[in-house]
Amino acid sequence: MPRMTAARAAVEILKREGITNAFGVPGAAINPFYAALKAAGGIDHTLARHVEGASHMAEGYTRTNPGNIGVCIGTSGPAGTDMITGLYSATGDSIPILCITGQAPTAVIQKEDFQAVDIASIAKPVAKAATTVMEAAQVPGVFQQAFHLMRSGRPGPVLIDLPIDVQLTEIDFDPDLYEPLPAFKPAATRAQVEKAITLLNESERPLIVAGGGIINADASDLLLEFAELTGTPVIPTLMGWGIVPDDHELNAGMVGLQTSHRYGNANFLESDFVLGIGNRWANRHTGKLDLYTQGRKFVHVDIEPTQIGKIFAPDYGIASDAKAALELFVEVAKELKAAGKLPDRSDWAASTQERKAQLQRRTHFDNIPMKPQRVYEEMNKAFGPETRYVTTIGLSQIAGAQMLHVYKPRHWINCGQAGPLGWTIPAALGVAKADPETPVVALSGDYDFQFMIEELAVGAQHKIPYVHVLVNNAYLGLIRQAQRNLDINFQVNLEFENINSPELGVYGVDHVKVAEGLGCKAIRVTDPSELGAAFEEAKKLAAEYRVPVVVEAILERITNISMAAAEIDKVNEWEEVATEPGHAPTAIKPLKV
Repeated sequence: MPRMTAARAAVEILKREGITNAFGVPGAAINPFYAALKAAGGIDHTLARHVEGASHMAEGYTRTNPGNIGVCIGTSGPAGTDMITGLYSATGDSIPILCITGQAPTAVIQKEDFQAVDIASIAKPVAKAATTVMEAAQVPGVFQQAFHLMRSGRPGPVLIDLPIDVQLTEIDFDPDLYEPLPAFKPAATRAQVEKAITLLNESERPLIVAGGGIINADASDLLLEFAELTGTPVIPTLMGWGIVPDDHELNAGMVGLQTSHRYGNANFLESDFVLGIGNRWANRHTGKLDLYTQGRKFVHVDIEPTQIGKIFAPDYGIASDAKAALELFVEVAKELKAAGKLPDRSDWAASTQERKAQLQRRTHFDNIPMKPQRVYEEMNKAFGPETRYVTTIGLSQIAGAQMLHVYKPRHWINCGQAGPLGWTIPAALGVAKADPETPVVALSGDYDFQFMIEELAVGAQHKIPYVHVLVNNAYLGLIRQAQRNLDINFQVNLEFENINSPELGVYGVDHVKVAEGLGCKAIRVTDPSELGAAFEEAKKLAAEYRVPVVVEAILERITNISMAAAEIDKVNEWEEVATEPGHAPTAIKPLKV
């Protein structure tokens, strides 16, 4: 039996589990692992500037292509604690990433050694598993189990903590004999699916709520096929956006308090039956449950049995992987259609499209300083259906979800549950690293952009080009808008007069200088009529220099974006809505007055 260090065995297992890329920051306690990484070859490593950034890069990498698992590596102590936000974000959105940390020698772990922290205990609440490996011979089994866990049931992240002496210990291990463990995923039965379709067929105005679990299962084509077979309109959740193209005749729009369409909420409120697949009834989607559930029957399909009934009790629940369930949904629907036993939904589907043509928000404004709505209008013109958008939270994300268009799964890459500021830059780098051939466009407000701005240097160093749209109003815009309910405007304004860039007025941070100082290109735009040219120039610069390119749009200081406090029928439209086609020139459907 070949002998090698436990660290080398771990690297060989990563390769045999399909890992080709990793993100991280080396340190003393993880250096033996890095030595093995270098000696083994075959895994491309991207050096981050912050370990939290590396964890978000791993998330972006996983979210880009089916089967991807991002790997984040760091040393002992603060490197592990820096990963916690990434683990939380990955857990919330059912994203498998593997976090690997170094640790103090086993003999001193409990003796307050330098940078020795019980990272496994800290990480357990936000991971599927977190283990400090105390015996070198257990390393292969722990890594094998980690991949099994990440892929089985509801996907999620795992942390493995490796004391430095464990990494250096030689063990018997033959990489050529290693085999990954098969993943376990619950599967619906035919009888369960027949029951669900019976309930759907008994309704008059059904909808499918398509969640991120469908994308995780790589089952978007099946969902679309089932919707088309049955003529059922689809409401994608924020995490499921792209499962059905925005311009498809069965796309009924998004629902919710914030990231929703006027027509999406209106269509939902007209429905009498909802089939939820791979979704978790998030509160920003449902709003108050009494209104959301009133007058409707629900069927819920989810890979995690404990998710069914967690938010409210459906009329029927099925614990199943989305792909396994949808294969049966399509099979049964085809048989029923051939037998002439599927109701005609054409009138109901047509009514959802009528609302899509009538209930639109205005995006065209010529104001200077510019309104954010105009930015998204120009983005729709400049960036085509192949674009992968990446964003996290804030008014920029909310308005972007209301006004941008997405046509494919994994082309809206959004941290949905955790929403950590600073996520966007490193996640975008992970996405661009995973798919260098597809255009990547990130979207941030100024505060999200500043949180992990140093990671732009990673894109410059490693030649990872993408375009980053930065909407700058020198405010914590979403928090300011929320503070209206408390009649305050407190500690949310970021303005100051920058003595080194007086031309900015009160907009403070000179993002162009900072981006350029980090090795990237940047363009500042103050006139909305110049946005289109700036986006085209950004695409050219990214292609020429192979670095991130920032397009900063200077916004009016205060804009309130459409949203509701608690109920999806009470969305406050702060701006006038579209009343003529010129108000929303990039809307999916021409405005019907």
